[in-house]
Amino acid sequence: MRQRKADLRRRVNGNLEVTFSEDGLTSYAGLELLMRYLGHLRFNEILRRHLKVSDLPSDYGIPAMVRILIGMLVVGGRRLRHIDFLRGDPIFHRFCGLATLPSSRTLSRWLKGFRGQSIEALRRMNAESVAAVISGYLTAKTLTIDVDGTVLSTGLKVERAFRGYNPHHRKVPSYFPITAHLAETGHILRIRNRSGNINDGKASIGFLRDLFAQMDDTLGTGYKLQFRMDGDFFKRAVLQLLEARDAGYAIKVPFWTWLDLQDLITRRTDWHRVDDEVEGFRTSLLLEPWNRDIRIVIYRKRVRHETRKNYQLDLFDPSNGTYEYSAVATNLSLDIRRLWRFMCGRGAHEKVIGELKSGLALNTIPTNRYGANSAWQQIVALTHNLLINFQIETVAGAKARTQKRTALFRLRRIRTLRFELFNRAGNLVHPHGKAVLRLSSNNLAKEVFTRVASALAKAA
Repeated sequence: MRQRKADLRRRVNGNLEVTFSEDGLTSYAGLELLMRYLGHLRFNEILRRHLKVSDLPSDYGIPAMVRILIGMLVVGGRRLRHIDFLRGDPIFHRFCGLATLPSSRTLSRWLKGFRGQSIEALRRMNAESVAAVISGYLTAKTLTIDVDGTVLSTGLKVERAFRGYNPHHRKVPSYFPITAHLAETGHILRIRNRSGNINDGKASIGFLRDLFAQMDDTLGTGYKLQFRMDGDFFKRAVLQLLEARDAGYAIKVPFWTWLDLQDLITRRTDWHRVDDEVEGFRTSLLLEPWNRDIRIVIYRKRVRHETRKNYQLDLFDPSNGTYEYSAVATNLSLDIRRLWRFMCGRGAHEKVIGELKSGLALNTIPTNRYGANSAWQQIVALTHNLLINFQIETVAGAKARTQKRTALFRLRRIRTLRFELFNRAGNLVHPHGKAVLRLSSNNLAKEVFTRVASALAKAA
């Protein structure tokens, strides 16, 4: 039914007078639902159990300090000083369980108290939270894990930050944390901070061993693991470790001169179709320095632009177009079409890393201490995983499994969650002495809040 234009418009006579009050107004009404979820998990008890052996003194208590950082990340805070902008919000205070919030300096000093033992405690807590959802909501017994590093630029005086593998800012000191991403759910299984001059492949052996131990401890040995990695992880020690653990793998192969992949490509006459733009073929390659044979698949993708200098094969000048070439080493029983799509699924990990940086402040360096910055990364990963668990257990619908092996649930990004759920204005009032959270009348927001609240009530 059409409405009259006169009924659609509202006259604005002038600017509103702005006043500030303390009568229960909140900008983060949706945190009430996340608080209920953490209560359902007995989050404070879990925190105390894991961090009881750590030396993190605070008048506010360990659970409150961790909840402050999680709550700040959820609503969009990116710096420790942003805690001052949350002061006085009744729902944020309620989420943290505090009448008074600490200052940014107090948060900084508390983070600087983290050492190896307490950082490992956060890592174990993160692993347990992920395992609970995997065992409860995933029926698949094959788990796909993406492993990759990412660069975080730092200041000049940040502890253990060095120049190294920063492709865009080569002279800027940085960290180079490594992450393991579970493709079926989007969880960050494990994250470890590292200095910026660490080589991804050589330094990954200890990380992979710890990851295998974590999976054994939290999920048992009933799952088959398969890994996707880029060319930095194409190392003999990595292949030996994965094969020793009976894990599947698909790893990009660099076009090193001694591998002589160029000769295989120039001599190849029959390429098998993958899709309209991609072709490939399967072959085996003898690596004499490693004393082993590997199975590889070489692909070429037709592109409409010149390939980047020193990135692709300058010696090729095909008369039938311009191609970008790639190679994948694998022990999986996938044909070339399914393997191509399987490797394309690695893009989901890149999106999650981008989400952690832009949405949850992973690229923030809160202090100049390595331990504090490492603890910050663990709390960012924990917040990300809690939000995934929250969605899977409340509103996320199921998705069909695809050959790309990406998430099996329809998960919202953090910016969407903020807009639709968490960063909603409300008013905390006390009629007849009972606390009531009042929100504006919006049918869609009411439907989302009601659906989440009902799911949490059933889970309790």
